[in-house]
Amino acid sequence: MALRHFFLVLMVVSIWAFNNVAVKWGLLELPPLFLTWMRFVVVAIVLIPFCRITRQQLPWLIALAFTFGFMHFSLLFVGMRYTDAGTGAIVVQLGTPIAMLLAMAVLKERLKAIQLVGIAISLCGVAVLSGSPTIPSWWVLLILLCSATGWAVSNLIVKKSPPINPLAMTGWIAFLAVPIVGLSTFVMESHQFYALSQAGWRGWFGILYSALASSIVAYTLWYGLLKKYNVNLIMPYSLLTPVLSVLMGIVVLGDSLNSFKIIGASLVVCGTAIAVINLRSLRMHARFPRLRRR
Repeated sequence: MALRHFFLVLMVVSIWAFNNVAVKWGLLELPPLFLTWMRFVVVAIVLIPFCRITRQQLPWLIALAFTFGFMHFSLLFVGMRYTDAGTGAIVVQLGTPIAMLLAMAVLKERLKAIQLVGIAISLCGVAVLSGSPTIPSWWVLLILLCSATGWAVSNLIVKKSPPINPLAMTGWIAFLAVPIVGLSTFVMESHQFYALSQAGWRGWFGILYSALASSIVAYTLWYGLLKKYNVNLIMPYSLLTPVLSVLMGIVVLGDSLNSFKIIGASLVVCGTAIAVINLRSLRMHARFPRLRRR
């Protein structure tokens, strides 16, 4: 991998990791469902004028608006209100092994024994995390696991859907999720626009960073890298996101660090790595660049 692309990868995972800090700041001033709704409004305004879809793609995007827009993002923001940035990022990382299990059950994809071992290790990590004081109640963990499941189901939908341009997918999921999340915040929350009118820089930073930096900039760079390099060479770097989220939460937000979080995070990340990293493919595609004389 070219050195500039390596730093681009690190920048993308850092943007995603810091998104958890930005969301925590936003939640200090705005209700979680309303914060999610505002995020989708901004993404839709920026992308929809430049993105076109077909009638064949629309039903799949509507499904993704619910599973990815509402289930994943809305429940993630709700769960993040009651736990710290690092813990939320770690639990949601479980979406990867959940997606693998769903693919085995629904799409009849075969999993190797080593992959099942990795998934089991990840589940053990979540069991350890459940004892952490950073998860105040079982229902907070359940909300985050539902968010991870929404991400996993969305992956299955994308696999079965017709090809859709990544930026068009991002824009139209946001646009179609606006009424779903808007209805949710109208029914379950109150005084949202008053909170927005009183919001300081943290509330607006949470909205704009999540929409522009995390959704549009990071995903555009990520998809560009996936076009240049083998998936098995790029995807393992995404496992750095929950690790960096924990570190950023400690440094920026003053989050606590306890043995439950350390052991649980280690098991989730290591288990997911075992499940998804194809070592044979890595050996085939990862090459150290030779030094050349100019």
